[in-house]
Amino acid sequence: MRIAILSGSDGWHVRDLFRAVSDLGHSASVVDFRRVKANVGTACFPPLRNEEGESDLNTFDAVIVRTMPSGSLEQVVFRMDILHALASGGMRILNPPRALEVCVDKYLALERLQGAGLLVPETVVCQRADDALEAYEKLGGDVVVKPIFGSEGRGMMRITDPELAWRTFRAIERTQAVLYVQRFVRHPGWDLRAFVLNGRVLASVRRVSSGDWRTNVAQGACAELFNLSSAQEELALRASAAVGTIAAGVDLLPGPNGEMYVIEVNAVPGWRALAPATGVDVARAIVSACAEAA
Repeated sequence: MRIAILSGSDGWHVRDLFRAVSDLGHSASVVDFRRVKANVGTACFPPLRNEEGESDLNTFDAVIVRTMPSGSLEQVVFRMDILHALASGGMRILNPPRALEVCVDKYLALERLQGAGLLVPETVVCQRADDALEAYEKLGGDVVVKPIFGSEGRGMMRITDPELAWRTFRAIERTQAVLYVQRFVRHPGWDLRAFVLNGRVLASVRRVSSGDWRTNVAQGACAELFNLSSAQEELALRASAAVGTIAAGVDLLPGPNGEMYVIEVNAVPGWRALAPATGVDVARAIVSACAEAA
């Protein structure tokens, strides 16, 4: 089986996937999303460019999406168009393009999760600073402001001061960005990350903060093995299904009264901390899942 790995660099996850591909007797090529091109009229398999030159996707059996690099609206839409064309032609894509679109958009993902009956933090999404200030008051004056497109805790702010809220919302408004304002959930300093693959929880960890209110490993939290309860596992599976992912990192956060919030579903989940903490070969499981479905 030949696998195209969509990535902007030869990072740790790409190298781990190559190791798993080799172990299982398959082959892979890295394809830079920013260099993808298509010939209109070549069915659903436009040629891609990789490190070996152009390679028609007819020669690949599956695509693993490892990154969605930043770009203009036109560039991002075009990249997703390519994935949709491949999927409609029967190509195995992990994750499916619609799932990627849902999960990269925090507003849309929360709508899907809440629509599936899952508990999510109270959130207001708006375009004007005045509306965000009103939301700040409504949400108790202790909120988390996030970029609507973002990951690994980057760009997140916890705001408890009205003056800082005013300055922050005005600054964001001037950039014409969407204002995403979420009630801060008081938690015990940890959350749970479940790695879901093909409708089952492959592995799970507890991510313990290093003193920060954020529990992202990229922000200094440490991951430790944690066995989910049956109820927590069900939440993770329902969340993954709600957004249509095959592979997903589902984040569960305990609230002050024992309730469990679904914070996010990541459609390009990492496993650099999760794999050593759990002893699970995640890359091998992902490649095997592609091979079974191809």
